[in-house]
Amino acid sequence: MQCDYFDAGACASCTWMGRAYADQVADKQRHVEQVLAPALEGRAPVAWLPPATGPEEGFRNKAKMVVAGTVDAPTLGILGADGRGVDLRHCGLHEPGLHDALPVLAEHVVRARLAPYDVGSRRGELKHLLVTRSPDGELMVRWVLRSTEPEARLRKHLGWLLERLPVAVASINVQPEHKAVLEGEREIVLTEQSTLTMRLDVGEGLRLHLRPQSFFQTNTTVATALYEQARAWVSETEPASVWDLYSGVGGFALALAGPHRSVTGVEIAPEAVASAQLSAAEAGLDRARFVAADATAWALEQPPATHPDLVVVNPPRRGIGPALTGWLESSGVRDVLYSSCNATSLARDLAALPSYDVEAARLLDMFPQTTHHEVLVRLRRR
Repeated sequence: MQCDYFDAGACASCTWMGRAYADQVADKQRHVEQVLAPALEGRAPVAWLPPATGPEEGFRNKAKMVVAGTVDAPTLGILGADGRGVDLRHCGLHEPGLHDALPVLAEHVVRARLAPYDVGSRRGELKHLLVTRSPDGELMVRWVLRSTEPEARLRKHLGWLLERLPVAVASINVQPEHKAVLEGEREIVLTEQSTLTMRLDVGEGLRLHLRPQSFFQTNTTVATALYEQARAWVSETEPASVWDLYSGVGGFALALAGPHRSVTGVEIAPEAVASAQLSAAEAGLDRARFVAADATAWALEQPPATHPDLVVVNPPRRGIGPALTGWLESSGVRDVLYSSCNATSLARDLAALPSYDVEAARLLDMFPQTTHHEVLVRLRRR
């Protein structure tokens, strides 16, 4: 992939930009295998499946843009070393529909007179513009503001935006603090619709509802491959009960749910839980339930008689940690699927699970042009 921003030194976020994509994937595979090798020493050999990949450009379904510049000439992108805005609205990583939407959204900023927030002077209102695109082409647009002062202007000019872009959900996020935090706790939905439907070609069709403060994988193509791989592995063991810890909007849980299988998703973010509950109800999955709780604390509180056949964990970069690995070791749970975005923390957690063999693993390249990776491993108790 070629990038004018990278070539000009304007943005160095994609550290592997310009490298042949096949080489990137091969290097990630080697890196992950090397990092995991010490933790797997003395166990049964791992069956590595071919890496799952998608397009090397035009794959991002979301844009997280810092807004800077002036009200008449806003920049959408990042802040440079000098604190000034670097405009990246034509970034080649964004899906085509997202790429085409950003210039319109920049014009809307001008029309609504949304003054960009200036970090140095601590003046202005608009901090970030967060945009997500669904597989159906609909958009969720969120304006992260310092206060609600511009709300009336946003509402006044929302009709202009809706005539030009397929915006399904629009909202204001209020983040008043002067610190490097992407968004605040308060959300004001401006449209009648409050969820964006992410329709994935998984199984007979998977529809995930995404609320403004819910997380979804950045790469729709590879996320689909991730859930399909989980379904394929689970179909070989047919567990009667599943816990999906760190369940987010319910991707794994809903992909694995069925009439003969009970599934419980546990997620600390209430908005994500509400999204998952809506998706389950819409799909008629009566045996899928979702709980708003800390995944580790919740698991440790459950009586042994309720422990499931299979546990799915999809933690943040820090991994699941000693408390949850300790619980898994003593729980009697037969199978585990572990989805990780950090091979180092994954290796540490696998070392703390000596009762399990890693039967199979697969690299999924969610983030081309960078060193970042996703790995799904399948563990079975000896």
